[in-house]
Amino acid sequence: MESARISARTSEAARRLLREQGADTLAHPGGTLLSHLDRVARQLSLWGARPALQLAGLCHAFYGTDGFAPALLPWDQRGRLRSAIGAEAETVVYFYASCDRRATYPVLTAPDMRLRDRFTGRSHTPTLQEKRDFAELTAANELDIARIDDDFRERCGAGLLTLFTRIRPLLTPGAWQDCTAVLGP
Repeated sequence: MESARISARTSEAARRLLREQGADTLAHPGGTLLSHLDRVARQLSLWGARPALQLAGLCHAFYGTDGFAPALLPWDQRGRLRSAIGAEAETVVYFYASCDRRATYPVLTAPDMRLRDRFTGRSHTPTLQEKRDFAELTAANELDIARIDDDFRERCGAGLLTLFTRIRPLLTPGAWQDCTAVLGP
């Protein structure tokens, strides 16, 4: 079931900022970073994500990530992105970008897990909603790359399926179904 759509005004503001920061010219598997971001947002919509999570999917690489170093904006300029997409979506983007994946992936489903912010070094206990958003965005992001890059899927597919199996309680049924369809045997 497809969820509510991002407003045209907010979507255009996000895309304008993405283009201003060069996302439409930055190489990424499957074309440009902007094309990848569009696919991730579309996938989240197909899984029924609320508009704020779809916007986070569209903008998830703004501050770089633990797996994709180029940043479109430094994280200390969060206000620029927040003005374009709203506070809720920007908070998801920041959470996603600031996550130390090696430390987070193994404990994401633990009720008392601590997230270490790789930008500031501070830690906090994320809410269940923050963990669900992170898991869903991670699945949409990694599955997009796995769908278009055979080498990536061959190299990382088994590990990703193990990760998604472990965090399955945080994923929507649609996300889990796609995880097994794309990464399964």
